[in-house]
Amino acid sequence: MTLTTIFRPVVSTAALTTVLGFSPLLTAIAQAETLNGAGATFPAPLYERYAREVRKKHPELKVNYQAIGSGGGIRQTIAGTVDFGASDAAMKDDEIAKVKNGVILVPTAGGAVSVVYNLPGVNRLRLSRKTLPDIFSGKITNWNDQQIKADNPGVNLPNQPIRFAVRADGSGTTFIFTNHLSSINPYFKGRIGANTAPKWTLPNVLKGKGNPGVAALVARTPGSIGYVEYDYATKNNLRSAEIQNRKGEFVAPSLAASNAALSTVTFPANYRVFVGDPAQGYPIVGLTWMMIYQKYSNPSKADAIKKWINWVLKDGQQFNDDLNYTKIPQDVVNRVLQTVNSTVK
Repeated sequence: MTLTTIFRPVVSTAALTTVLGFSPLLTAIAQAETLNGAGATFPAPLYERYAREVRKKHPELKVNYQAIGSGGGIRQTIAGTVDFGASDAAMKDDEIAKVKNGVILVPTAGGAVSVVYNLPGVNRLRLSRKTLPDIFSGKITNWNDQQIKADNPGVNLPNQPIRFAVRADGSGTTFIFTNHLSSINPYFKGRIGANTAPKWTLPNVLKGKGNPGVAALVARTPGSIGYVEYDYATKNNLRSAEIQNRKGEFVAPSLAASNAALSTVTFPANYRVFVGDPAQGYPIVGLTWMMIYQKYSNPSKADAIKKWINWVLKDGQQFNDDLNYTKIPQDVVNRVLQTVNSTVK
């Protein structure tokens, strides 16, 4: 709708001329842009912080983000119903091919997936590389199973069924979790596999929407175990298990342990990385991406997206540590911004 159309019914030509005289105001209005994004719940606390902070430097830029799950973010990116999508599971080749305006995967952060549990009286729980996949493939269904007891000598584990809390929606957090278990356990890989929405063959399954939903289920269900992004575990005061890594160490999720795990990641030309079994640090880690188009409907939208991505990777990274997310390495940031600034139209 043009400015002339807006004013024709209510002002005279002279009045319109007067209004047009305030060129700085109209310039500001013309430059204002709203970006709508949707997708992963894993980085939602970070993206919500980004959306608030970016306006301090760019008050004309408003960013709305809906945490609907990585699967939803990919679907909406393909459908073209958002200005940017978000996912913790990098888009596959066949998904990328469906995006008619082309897509760029922009890595924004990394982080840990915590294995959270609710066992009154058990303040420390260790799960080995054999035990954890056996639990989530359904081989182990009771808390006092001999394997769990072997991982936790001296711990009084209850004789009660395990309640499993998993995601009800397509989830990048689920992909990170199942990708790790598939990488270290052939039985889990064959029975469940690495997937954003696996078919769980488990008894006593509880399903929650998003990381908040799974966190809430575990918090209110004694005897339960689930998986959530690390920041959701800390904010909800949930206990996180120590997970055995490739070196044989039992490691609790933390920012330092996540940085150690992701420090050896190599980013290819399309910035798509699948972290299955890192050599060190906390082993259940992954990256998260914003998905932006190569071509937008108008130049102002393209300019706004470039402004947003440049801020996220230049200024926004300072907030990653505050919320327990890892930063993207500077050399990768430089490469991504070169791609974005030269490609997005």
